[in-house]
Amino acid sequence: MNVQSQTSRLEELFGDPRDIENPLGFAQIVAADERGELLAAGERALDEWNFNAEFVPVALGGRLHALDDLTRRIRTVFRRDAALALGYGVTSLMAAVNIWASGSASQQQQAAKLLLARQRIAVGYHELEHGNDFLSNELRARPDGTMFRLDGHKQVINNCERAAAIVLFARTNEAPGARSHSLLFVDTRELARDQVRLLPRYRTSAMRGCKLGGIEFTDCAVPRDNLLGREGSGVQTALRSFQVTRAVLPGMALGILDTGLRTVTTFAAERRLYSTQVSELPHARNALARVFVDLLIADCFARSVTRGLHLFPEQASAWAASVKYLVPLMMEQAMNDLSIILGARFYLREGAHAIFGKHYRDVPVISLGHAGATACLLTILPQLFDMACRGWKAAEAPTALFDHGEVLPPLDFSRLRIAGLDQDALGSMLLAAAEDDYSRHGEEAVGPMIRNLASELRQLAEAARHLGPADRSVEASAAAFGIAERYPLLLAASACIQTWRHHRAHAPGHWLAGTDWIRAALTRLTHRIAGHSTALPKELVEPLFAELRDRVEHNRSCCLDGEPLKG
Repeated sequence: MNVQSQTSRLEELFGDPRDIENPLGFAQIVAADERGELLAAGERALDEWNFNAEFVPVALGGRLHALDDLTRRIRTVFRRDAALALGYGVTSLMAAVNIWASGSASQQQQAAKLLLARQRIAVGYHELEHGNDFLSNELRARPDGTMFRLDGHKQVINNCERAAAIVLFARTNEAPGARSHSLLFVDTRELARDQVRLLPRYRTSAMRGCKLGGIEFTDCAVPRDNLLGREGSGVQTALRSFQVTRAVLPGMALGILDTGLRTVTTFAAERRLYSTQVSELPHARNALARVFVDLLIADCFARSVTRGLHLFPEQASAWAASVKYLVPLMMEQAMNDLSIILGARFYLREGAHAIFGKHYRDVPVISLGHAGATACLLTILPQLFDMACRGWKAAEAPTALFDHGEVLPPLDFSRLRIAGLDQDALGSMLLAAAEDDYSRHGEEAVGPMIRNLASELRQLAEAARHLGPADRSVEASAAAFGIAERYPLLLAASACIQTWRHHRAHAPGHWLAGTDWIRAALTRLTHRIAGHSTALPKELVEPLFAELRDRVEHNRSCCLDGEPLKG
């Protein structure tokens, strides 16, 4: 069954979310959130759909093949309830990628069997006192013959209390450095009860249905066979796995913004203010158009990088960190802009627009996870220096990167690198695009914008070449962080340009082959690079708003595909 068929089946299963009688609708989702629970009917529906099969590679009996397909399918759940998507199973993906990356054949078969039996796998990285500083984590796994002895705790673990297994990041050597930690894949049902204690659930202001807990070990024996990969390889495995989750999670979460935009667009068409529809007011119309184009930018970027993980895995580290940094930031800002249009109704926790408030509260969680914005920028900085020293050279894009109908090769975890190979195909594509001819009718305005962005990349390279050793480390200055913040914007611009060029060449009648959206996207990105956000020109607002209104009226997604939705 292809991605569209699977997505359509899931849409049918969940039904119209705005139908107040729908047990899987927004009214029930908001009510469950108020109780601090996951929607039970939603979990049963995901059981029926065998949600966990999405996280198991095809070779092991699941449905996981192309990461961009995975992202689009799971986005369907995020449109309804991000807590349900994460709380039911996406955190199982965060655990499982470590097993697919470094586990033995028997460990991979064990994980696949658990997931396909609708069990959950938790992942324990965090210790609150150390945040994202993994090298300071204190959970000990002391070698003892054929066993490890676990002592210490892990916190804020999703599904800790109901997971059949857990992937643990633990110190296996007292020496300093990255080789002192390992990953263990532990069946929690086999642990001695007097050696393990579940910590109380954490109360949260968002994702309130997610069951965040903790676990404490006291001289707890686990077999050495639980080790994932080599002893001391935990940091390397985790950082390779992060490349997958950093790319796919923001792409999935775009479903939140999709629902937010469609909710507020509907409100603006129905609400009258100063004797006119809110959607007819220039400021509101401009804001809705801006959010729409920001959603398209984010989708272009996330999709290009998820496909790039298959095609350019050696280069994926800086790309994935860039997606994890930029997309959640754009989502938060876009939801804030939409909340201003919604006005006082934004604060209501009941009624037709209460789902917007829930989504608004949930969005910031997407920027956290196992690596926040600062950690992502610190991943980018040293690689940016290396790429700048090597220099970007213009290179055309492979068709498969932007042709979403072309079948991708399986993801090869062994080719993922902690740092890239001083290469950046997306950056090189931006320089190549600047050399194209845009003199044909209707494209005259696009060429200068692309050439200006290519010039920005060259200026970025010049600045990055002068980054000293401290600025490529956790001691980086504010100026160095400013350089790193510009890089994801230029990658996003390249992804948008190549998406537009692909449609221009291969689908000339498609809306994405037109120049209105790409001019708006490049305008928005250029403004962000310059450090300010201004209104879009009216000549771009009108065609964008017309497309937005048509999609909302006909129950279509506001993401790239514009796929049909139930409501």
